[in-house]
Amino acid sequence: MPQLNAIVSAVTDRVIARSRDSRARYLDLLLRERDQWIGRPALGCANLAHAYAGTEEDRPAMRTGEGMNIGIVTAYNDMLSAHAVYYRYPEQMKVWAREVGATAQVAGGVPAMCDGVTQGYAGMELSLFSRDTIALSTAIALSHGTFEGALLLGICDKIVPGLLMGALRFGHLPMLMVPGGPMPSGISNKSKAEVRERFAVGEADREELLDSEIAAYHTRGTCTFFGTANTNQMMMEVMGLHIPNAAFVNPGTKLRQQLTRAAVHRVAGLGWRGEDYRPIGHCVDERAIVNAAVGLLATGGSTNHLLHLPAIARAAGIVIDWEDMDRLSSAVPLIARVYPNGAADVNGFEAAGGMAFVIRELLASGHLHGDILTAGGASLPEWAGKPVLEDDRLAWRDPGPSGDDTILRTPDQPFSADGGMRILAGNIGRACIKVSAVERDRWIVEAPAAVFCDQAEVLAAFQRGELDRDVVVVVRFQGPRANGMPELHKLTPPLGVLQNRGYRVALVTDGRMSGASGKVPAAIHVSPEALPGLNGAGGPIALIRDGDIIRVDAVAGTLDALVDPAEWAARIPAEAPPAADGFGRELFGMFRGIADEAEKGASAVLAGAGL
Repeated sequence: MPQLNAIVSAVTDRVIARSRDSRARYLDLLLRERDQWIGRPALGCANLAHAYAGTEEDRPAMRTGEGMNIGIVTAYNDMLSAHAVYYRYPEQMKVWAREVGATAQVAGGVPAMCDGVTQGYAGMELSLFSRDTIALSTAIALSHGTFEGALLLGICDKIVPGLLMGALRFGHLPMLMVPGGPMPSGISNKSKAEVRERFAVGEADREELLDSEIAAYHTRGTCTFFGTANTNQMMMEVMGLHIPNAAFVNPGTKLRQQLTRAAVHRVAGLGWRGEDYRPIGHCVDERAIVNAAVGLLATGGSTNHLLHLPAIARAAGIVIDWEDMDRLSSAVPLIARVYPNGAADVNGFEAAGGMAFVIRELLASGHLHGDILTAGGASLPEWAGKPVLEDDRLAWRDPGPSGDDTILRTPDQPFSADGGMRILAGNIGRACIKVSAVERDRWIVEAPAAVFCDQAEVLAAFQRGELDRDVVVVVRFQGPRANGMPELHKLTPPLGVLQNRGYRVALVTDGRMSGASGKVPAAIHVSPEALPGLNGAGGPIALIRDGDIIRVDAVAGTLDALVDPAEWAARIPAEAPPAADGFGRELFGMFRGIADEAEKGASAVLAGAGL
């Protein structure tokens, strides 16, 4: 195994040291849960009768207790294209479990909202906390004590992190994530973005825009840009939680079906009765978390994972912070360009070599921990092969050289020497910025602020022509405590139009931007957020006034209001807008009330659990 990169090694040591006490408590929990597990042998007869009452063909096998009973936690619905593919998975999985002497039951379903549907509307304020709801739902599904392993069916933005957060609290059980694959390519992402920008300035009508969007999102499967959903899938690969390189095989193919079948067979062999016991809580360790961060940076993945990865880690007793991400970014080369960081979509990425190429190259360059305990295979080097069918049997083959060096390159000839994410700090607070898709001459923007408390206000000002100038658009009171931290992706087209007109433009917000954000510099996840927390203090982003000169500097790593320090200190924070109700938002008031800061994962359930 090649020597580990010095900075990756140092960051890993830092994460291990910082996590020593919390990880020890977590591993002690796993040991106690395994030894004291309220499993099927310990359950009363009436309890087991209830558990088996809905089964027919599998009931005799379940009664013997000899084979593993696998719990299926599914995020199926047919409103998400990515999750619509799961419709018949449980039925098929039960058959495949029987092939290896096991049984399977649907343990429960978890909600799976589509950010693409709710983007820019009231429902989006429930989006981030849907992750906590999914974690709670996963825990409920696994709470029956009748499963010796689990399969987690989820792909998209909050669903994979939520499933893992819940599953890791049952970390003594072996589990695998089961992907569904991306839809085949529709129109190019560039063409889609062009129509959106023309619509933003009134040059395209609603019918043209709708035709364009339907041509892009046209069938079942994950959206094909490299946003949060596909970044989730990449991370599961580098953490070893999939059958090797199952992420980007299209739905409805024989190869896709065989990879899912292999996942069922694999989990059935990971029990604790003398088999190859690999509980998920041991697989997700500090090295696996660092691998996920490295994969995120090397592929130019979604900024949403600066929230999700710390939350996943905390559920396993591990502490990773933005400083770790910043240090890793300085050492991890950008070796993939997938939209919005390039022209290709994930199908083009897969055709060029995909995750097999990425993992092989990052292992060879010493950027990945190759010695992690993987659930989906024997060891991470197995992920250096692309899955194929040979005589209807699964095999893995070396991907060879890059099939397209505009999409994939080796670490010694990268698109960029670093991972393209920066942490900014200054008198406005701490924030993150993704610069891998931003032209180098726009890494520094210094311009007057235009301050808003809602993205609809920004869109209205844009339509009135008030933003036709050099401007830093500040959108505050968008943090987890204020309104659930919705994505502000609807700002991307108008801000892109302003930039195309030659203006110096940037965004500063305590809210989120989608993994689909790209060419406009955006300092996001500003912490502390504007709304005061339980300690009574709000973030200094609430002090910014219209016309203040704001400097966003991704070169120096700073984020400042260029205001006299004495005046800045004397300012009274802006008053928060009233909390919105309707659309179910009021039901999440308790989540908003105790949510952590963005850098800790912006989670209410983890904060409430004291993790």
